[in-house]
Amino acid sequence: FLLLNTTKTMTEADVNLKAYLVTDAHLTKKLLDLKGASEATETLNRGILEFIVMGADTKPLEIILHLLLLCEDKNVPFVFVHSKQALGWTCEISRPLIACSVTIREGSQLKQQIQSIQQTIERLCLN
Repeated sequence: FLLLNTTKTMTEADVNLKAYLVTDAHLTKKLLDLKGASEATETLNRGILEFIVMGADTKPLEIILHLLLLCEDKNVPFVFVHSKQALGWTCEISRPLIACSVTIREGSQLKQQIQSIQQTIERLCLN
């Protein structure tokens, strides 16, 4: 698992200990600058995504654990951000979002940025 520190107002008690490994704020900013879709399971099943981002403060965390199994089964990288509220804001949703998938549209100007982030996540997951 990879946990991204997205907010200084979160406390360690808010984060489920099953989500661990902290990365730097630079990658967090890159991730939160991207737009995503909340249909994470569907995109995983259809195989049309680059990676999954989940909220580490999801309670109970078990409601998104099936995504981890699907990611491992389909060899899709995944990361956690501290705040499901920040994840929702990133996806332009006014409510907390427990998971989103990042996809690349045909001809997207974000393709290189998304692929770079995906490679960074893959390298961090291997360590």
